[in-house]
Amino acid sequence: MNANDNPLLDFSGLPRFDAIRPEHVTPAVDALLADGRATIERIADAVSEPTWDAVVEPLAESLDRFDRAWSAVRHLHAVVDTPALRDAYNANQPKVVAFFTELAQDLRLYAKYRALRAQPGFARLDAAKQRVIDNELRDFRLGGAELSAADKARFRAVQEELAELSTQFEEHLLDETNDWAHYVEDEALLAGVPADVRETARAAAQAAGRAGWKLTLRMPCYLPVMQYAEVRDLRRLLHEAYSTRASDLSPHPDRDNAPVIARILELRREAARLLGYPNYAHVSLVPKMANDPGEVVAFLRDLAQRAKPFAERDFAELSAFARDELGLSELAPWDVAYAAERLKAARYAYSEQEVRQYLPEDWVLTGLFRVVETIYGVRIEEGTAAAWHPSVRFFHIRDRAGALVGEFYFDLYAREGKRSGAWMDDAINRRRVRGGIQHPVAYLTCNLSAPVGGKPATFTHDEVITIFHEFGHGLHQLLTRVDVPGVSGIQGVEWDAVELPSQFMENFCWEWDVLRHMTRHVDTGEPLPKALFDRMLAARNFLSGMATVRQIEMGLFDMLLHDQFGAGEAAAWATPEALLEAVRREVAVVPRAPYDRFMQSFAHVFAGGYAAGYYSYQWALVLSADAYSLFEEEGVLSPAAGARFRDEVLARGGSRPALESFVAFRGRPPQLDALLRHNGMVVTP
Repeated sequence: MNANDNPLLDFSGLPRFDAIRPEHVTPAVDALLADGRATIERIADAVSEPTWDAVVEPLAESLDRFDRAWSAVRHLHAVVDTPALRDAYNANQPKVVAFFTELAQDLRLYAKYRALRAQPGFARLDAAKQRVIDNELRDFRLGGAELSAADKARFRAVQEELAELSTQFEEHLLDETNDWAHYVEDEALLAGVPADVRETARAAAQAAGRAGWKLTLRMPCYLPVMQYAEVRDLRRLLHEAYSTRASDLSPHPDRDNAPVIARILELRREAARLLGYPNYAHVSLVPKMANDPGEVVAFLRDLAQRAKPFAERDFAELSAFARDELGLSELAPWDVAYAAERLKAARYAYSEQEVRQYLPEDWVLTGLFRVVETIYGVRIEEGTAAAWHPSVRFFHIRDRAGALVGEFYFDLYAREGKRSGAWMDDAINRRRVRGGIQHPVAYLTCNLSAPVGGKPATFTHDEVITIFHEFGHGLHQLLTRVDVPGVSGIQGVEWDAVELPSQFMENFCWEWDVLRHMTRHVDTGEPLPKALFDRMLAARNFLSGMATVRQIEMGLFDMLLHDQFGAGEAAAWATPEALLEAVRREVAVVPRAPYDRFMQSFAHVFAGGYAAGYYSYQWALVLSADAYSLFEEEGVLSPAAGARFRDEVLARGGSRPALESFVAFRGRPPQLDALLRHNGMVVTP
């Protein structure tokens, strides 16, 4: 089968999303895995004197073709899920996992890489190639290459089942989110809900053949209802539905993720023991910056000790306001977002919905691109490409001379069949090929409000921060100058450093010289008033203590769950739920509803790449805040500072340790001071 028959086998350019169908998946996967196995056999049989060109290059070329095809399939499964596509994905995922597990356990290849490492010529390779070989040797060990034949077989079975369970977890969550709806026929019950949200809900009801308004659990509906709905019972209804997705309290008990979680944890512990580690947390940290679980737990608890007094003050003030001004004697979990929005409006005289009117899509993107073009010396222009949905936009990044640097897709809006959240994924990785350079391509995905009523889409300031965050990930992928597969772009970057470029970009959303160029009122065309920005800035750290301890709660729970749960000394934690409650007693300040089933929707840890790694968000915040402090010193849009960040961090990808890249940029190791200052957690005399 060739590219003429199957678009997934066409690597001449961008993915052919207009032609890819579910029936193409299995033939393409089979053909590419067969090519991968044939390549491995050629290397194993024919290469007597291992060299980079004889071992690493042909394997990387074969795997790159597979990665490009499977990335397109994986992406479609995430953004336009259909029964046929889901079946094709799930039918092929076990084959994919089995192939890569076999690859990691191939003693013949392992021997070739060990020989490469031991040869005198290793020292003559450039640093990126040395890094690739060292990473591969590490991954052979983590993949079970040194296990006995029986243990290898068991390890493969464990990895295949874990992949299936993670997919099942995510699909349960997606189906629960898609299937839930609440129809409101009396508009009075929607008092306080923003007009554009009501308009979207009415259109959704009409599309479903129903009267009134259709409310869903997708974020562009759920969040503004929780923030603005004056009818408390409506807030509780949505809060309970959202908090019990994929749980024992769901209307669909067959989608309960609790048994999925239990099995995932059991298998992760078994995999760790097979590899000779005490638990999964130790396995997870091998390729990360943090040295061991104890270091992570100490880091999180130190940050919690600093943040919790501010969080307690935040919650006390919010509770007092809810009691005195809103008549809520007890601040229930479904009241928190509503009370917070009312307190913000009272204290700072503005609301997110007011600001949102000044942030239409095209102006937001124009402002974002202006920042990137100014500090990194590139040019971004919109182009055309086949996509998976009509609303997807496509862009080129070029250097000052007009040469192509990279390309990206922007899929901004929430819709049915699309996984929740926001993320960046690689479509094509940069590498040197016979014809020159294979330029990187990225998918940038959000779940924001779509245009409604003939007006352009408008975004809240928080949503703008999300766009900047994901674009930071994209820049890490797209601005790399490394041509070596495995360490270009985000490849090979330590997971607890991968959030550095994304969180770094968020800071620009709080700069007047940035924001004033990206705001135009959707009706009047007027720019954001400086007085309104000043009120926003004053509210920047509004309830930041509460937000920080919430992130610490999730990171600490994740690390303890994979480090100590199930161990003899942790017998007091009979269940993961008991551990979660213990962590909440230690660091949380906001009470949880009795029906809360947060763990069953914690997709980062049970369906994503953040297992024993969720702490990375806080860890990388230290790096990103400290990195941004140089821009505060030299000028927010300083091309000189931008060139240093691009050259020493973004361009380097995973070609050297992240700490080395940070020190090369900042001139010293990271410091905590900037993070505490940015979050307003500094005690003033």
